Amino acid sequence: MHLAYPAVLAALLFCTGLYGVLARRNAILVLMSVELMLNAVNLNLVAFDAWLSRTAEDTLHSGQALALFTIAIAAAEIGIGLAIVLAVYRNGGTSDVDRLRDTAEGHDPDDPDSDATGRALPAPAAGEKAEATA
Repeated sequence: MHLAYPAVLAALLFCTGLYGVLARRNAILVLMSVELMLNAVNLNLVAFDAWLSRTAEDTLHSGQALALFTIAIAAAEIGIGLAIVLAVYRNGGTSDVDRLRDTAEGHDPDDPDSDATGRALPAPAAGEKAEATA
């Protein structure tokens, strides 16, 4: 089999994962897209290892060893990532990435008492409110 076939498949997988990371709003779908990108890297590692071992008579198979390390890192990443997403969902009630970013910055888009920068507007004094309506 030619090296171009797994390389093209890995490029398609990586581009699909990159699109998922950039376009998705749900944190779990972003984590799944990162997994797609890591699997594309694994496919490239194994394909190039098989191609290079055929040409260089190398028996070390370092590409496959690196793929195993990548799989272990991906498993740890998805475990920790899901734990963080579940904790944030329990506390905030959403896993929408944009709303989580707004919460982290201290800006509540639904709060009428905050300005465009997310700072709370000062409450008017009792006398000022009566003068403003009069």
